[in-house]
Order: sequence, then structure tokens, then C-alpha cells
Amino acid sequence: MMTHAKLKITAVMTAALLISSPASFAADGAKLYQTKTCFTCHGKDGKTTIMPAYPKIAGQNAAYSLQQMKDIKSGKRANGMSAAMKGIMHLVNDEEMKTLADYIATMK
Repeated sequence: MMTHAKLKITAVMTAALLISSPASFAADGAKLYQTKTCFTCHGKDGKTTIMPAYPKIAGQNAAYSLQQMKDIKSGKRANGMSAAMKGIMHLVNDEEMKTLADYIATMK
């Protein structure tokens, strides 16, 4: 049986997670986009690429972006410009890929 104090702590922690999650995920995604050097090729806005052959990723569907990152990292996708990104993907873990994909989807 939960005591009143434990119940109150659980409610506060749940509320904090629900309130802070979207903003903190966006902030984490923006930070990762910088620190993992995504902006170098895709541009700070996800639309101003350094070469016309590089994809504009701003607003891309999160599930699609995540799958592309996973496929490039694993070598399943090895076409087009993916060779350039393959050299970077060893720096990004699965959780970071998800955070990046969610952030990219919010870029306008």
C-alpha cells in the first residue's frame, strides 16, 4: 500500500515528466544536431545543404529519418550520399538517433 507521501512524490514526478518532456526533447535534439555535426552537411536549418546532392531534412517524418539513420549505420543503406554519413553515424547511439529524428521532424 502506498503512503500519502509516496503517492504525492509519484504524482509530482509524473507531472514533471509530462510537462518537461516535449521541450526537453526538442532542446536535446537541437543540441545533438549541433554536437553530432548534422548541421555541417544539412545546414543549421535542415534546408541549406552544403551540396545540392545532400538531402534537405527539415520536417522529415521522424520514423523515416530514424530508419534512414539506422540503415546507414548498419550498412543496409549504402547508396547515394550515404557513404558520407556512414563515417559520422558511429558517433550516434540508438537513443540519440531517436531524439534527432524527433527533432528533425519539428524543424520548419
